[in-house]
Amino acid sequence: MEKFFWSDPPGQYAFPVARAGYPVVFASAFATLVFALLGFAVLSFLGLLATFCICGFFRDPDRAIPEKEDAVVSPADGKIIYIGKAENNPLHSENGIKISIFMSVFNVHVNRIPYEGQIKKIDYFPGKFFSANLDKASEQNEHNAVCLETRFGDEICFVQIAGLIARRIICYIKPGEQVLKGQRFGIICFGSRLDVYLPDKFQIDVRIGEKVKAGTSILGRFSPHHP
Repeated sequence: MEKFFWSDPPGQYAFPVARAGYPVVFASAFATLVFALLGFAVLSFLGLLATFCICGFFRDPDRAIPEKEDAVVSPADGKIIYIGKAENNPLHSENGIKISIFMSVFNVHVNRIPYEGQIKKIDYFPGKFFSANLDKASEQNEHNAVCLETRFGDEICFVQIAGLIARRIICYIKPGEQVLKGQRFGIICFGSRLDVYLPDKFQIDVRIGEKVKAGTSILGRFSPHHP
């Protein structure tokens, strides 16, 4: 039987919301209350609907992480839109594999660590806001690159990329931190993309068009050289 573990403690609520969404949820709920007190029925209904939609976008479900030492999990919910050679690799390597995940507004947008290790560096780049499903979004859009070194000496880089609507990238971690596979590390607001850069010796277990979930879906595995 496959084993799982919790990288983050399970939440206390049946419908958890990411803390980044609290100000937006509270603002929408407050406006709805004001409309209701003033007797604006239509505006109250629209405000209530908007509040529920915002809560849905910022939902942050608990995830049980597969306990497989060599497995790298998806850092985001969404659809695989690219698997191939890693050009302009943030790891400054001429080789490597790149896997891109596109997140629509209907996906959970909380991002999770793909593999345990130490955060070596985090580089933020201001940029444009092309649609996140376009190839040029990886290089030209606003993005935040997180590079991690595993205890085996391998390097992984995962990049939060803003999209056409996404205008806010949030990253909670800092260089030097030790992190766990599946641990929450950030969120991108309102539709976006996440690229994962992996070494050549990585065995890919996903395909283009496949839907994945952060923390639970396995992107692939390291080569057998790992103990």
